[in-house]
Amino acid sequence: MASVATAGIKPAGRSTNPAGGSVGLVHRIALIGSIATFCLIVVGGLVTSKGAGMSVPDWPTTYGYNMFLFPYSKWVGGIFWEHSHRLLASGIGLITLVLAGVTFLKERRPWVKWLAVAAVVAVITQGVLGGLRVTLYKDQIGIFHAALAQSFLGLLLVITAVTGRKFLSGAWFADKAAASLRWLVLAGLILTYFQLGIAATIRHQHAPLAIRDFPTAYGALIPDTSADAMNRINHERAHDQMAPVSVGQIHLQLTHRAGAVVLLLIVIATAVLAVMRTPLGHWMRAWSLLWVGAILLQILLGAITIWSNKAADVATSHMALGALLTSFGILFTFRLFCAASQQSPVRSAQEVRA
Repeated sequence: MASVATAGIKPAGRSTNPAGGSVGLVHRIALIGSIATFCLIVVGGLVTSKGAGMSVPDWPTTYGYNMFLFPYSKWVGGIFWEHSHRLLASGIGLITLVLAGVTFLKERRPWVKWLAVAAVVAVITQGVLGGLRVTLYKDQIGIFHAALAQSFLGLLLVITAVTGRKFLSGAWFADKAAASLRWLVLAGLILTYFQLGIAATIRHQHAPLAIRDFPTAYGALIPDTSADAMNRINHERAHDQMAPVSVGQIHLQLTHRAGAVVLLLIVIATAVLAVMRTPLGHWMRAWSLLWVGAILLQILLGAITIWSNKAADVATSHMALGALLTSFGILFTFRLFCAASQQSPVRSAQEVRA
């Protein structure tokens, strides 16, 4: 009887890297890290939405305790969310170190190893930024902290993808129809980062309801921001026990809304062109339509955030979906640029050794 190897049958449950070595473990660790990072982003969103960002005023200790020895009986109110965020972040740091170690042991592709190094650098930088946000009490640091978190998630998704079976089989390459849309999707990703920066600025300015109605803005498409109008707006806010708002904060909200409209148009254009240029059942159709649905849901969540007077759970859902959109955009762009390559680098490595 021919052996499994002779028959050309691969053992079940094990993904083999054609460039050399088993990467099944790398793939699984990267996937676990991606899921854990998304959970961390959600908890981080809850910290901000619930106003618990400075519930623990020291770092890396927690009220003088070693972070990992802080008594559970003291996990009350905002401390629960802030301390949980720190512990989960520490766990993701450990997962990232393990991922890097296993990647260097199992992988033969140098560029994948460099991706693992980048993940380690990113997670360390993220931890330092989180600590500086506390010790320096700077809201501006929180903006970079949020952007790096979502970029890190996108990086882990890329590592998960490049150690997966479809990528290793070469299915992501030499797809001219899909590759023709890569610049449009890249533009969508850049605009997504622009939206992320504005959203993080709004959240860390603690003025997410600078405009209290939607789809209008104080009853108009472009609100009156003259001195008299601002006095009237802030008088009404004071009556409702809300913090005053500035002209700049209103304009920031308007820019965020305009950016959402432009991004939606780009995403719709991508989906329409994908349907026109690719055959039925092509992956590009599914990904682009998923992108459209997610953007529409994101806009709806943004509206509900305003209508609900910024309910913490709704605002966090809006932020969490935004994180998924950013990381999805990173992976989508990466796949399309792979599609522009006429030959898989994995297959090229095989041919060189042959």
